[in-house]
Amino acid sequence: MVSKHRQLWWFFVICMLPFQFLQAQTQIISLKDALETRGTVIFFRHALAPGFGDPSKFRVDDCATQRNLDQRGREQSKRIGNLFKSLDFATDIVHSSPWCRCLETARLMDIGRVESFEGLGSFFEGHVDRQVTLKLLSDKLLTISNRDETPAIMVTHQVVISAITKLFTSSGDAILYDPKRDISLRIRLTEND
Repeated sequence: MVSKHRQLWWFFVICMLPFQFLQAQTQIISLKDALETRGTVIFFRHALAPGFGDPSKFRVDDCATQRNLDQRGREQSKRIGNLFKSLDFATDIVHSSPWCRCLETARLMDIGRVESFEGLGSFFEGHVDRQVTLKLLSDKLLTISNRDETPAIMVTHQVVISAITKLFTSSGDAILYDPKRDISLRIRLTEND
């Protein structure tokens, strides 16, 4: 039989979870302020790519076998890049998942050379190993956190962002992540966000 104290403890935990979730969902920082941080990462979920998951004959080296950006997604990517440019931000490297929708998002943002990085691949449907992918990413985040540099830019998938930041993202959303303090903040890209 479960003691009254344990029952009260579980009741408290269950009641607090929604409040923690809401608090995490409401912490917002402007893109300008995010760009002033150091040793951090700005994670972007790829822009609009209609559908869910990838086709059954998916191959990472063949864009024709993948879910890709539509015209709205391409325009969204360019708008995101223009926001960075309006703040005079450019970077040497934009890290991207090897998936075509992420690579295209990063290229259309046009704020730096795009480099494919296995640590950003989607493990949603088991195309890559979750543990291996997150280990690669964790190692990269450790390196970034030890530098006093402007935020690293990474374009990836909802499952990867959620695994690291514990936040859900929609297409084109951005999250500022501080790996040293394990803090995640939503980034307001426009006044409408």
